[in-house]
Amino acid sequence: MPVGLEESSSLQSDPFSEDEHASEDSPEQTLAKPLSNDELHETEDALLNFKSELAVMELEIQALVSLAEEISKAGVPEGSRKISGRYIQSHLHARLEESVQVMRSFDGWSQGEHLSPEYTGSFTKFSTTLLPRPGRSEIKFLVDGEWHLSPEYPTIGEGLMENNLLVAMIPGLKTCVC
Repeated sequence: MPVGLEESSSLQSDPFSEDEHASEDSPEQTLAKPLSNDELHETEDALLNFKSELAVMELEIQALVSLAEEISKAGVPEGSRKISGRYIQSHLHARLEESVQVMRSFDGWSQGEHLSPEYTGSFTKFSTTLLPRPGRSEIKFLVDGEWHLSPEYPTIGEGLMENNLLVAMIPGLKTCVC
């Protein structure tokens, strides 16, 4: 006589005996058991790694809070301008210079933004509009192949490492500060 699937499965014995069911631990029983030395070391290592990652994140948050406080306290230096809250216009007055670029730290000082010359009677005014990245970046002007700082912007660093500081708010939050 043919046997249906339901009948067939009910006729087969349970693959687990009652003893095997009894040996399975509930989550409460697992937590109540003492850990072996290997398990204890693995758990301690995982906890230590977690604490280290948490400490690094805490330092990063503190740095971001400090940066936000610095940005909120910084005033707009005389001569700098805000355009649409996202762009910074920079000017450099020169007499005999022919080529002026503004170089930025966030691209490794490799790609400069050329400033356009505007000739007047006694000097040339070079200007450009930058789209800064949010946060701090350092800039320097490359004038006919020589590095120069702008008196319009605050400076950071000393000696050969001295650069102009450009601080920009995240677009849409408040304003760009340079």
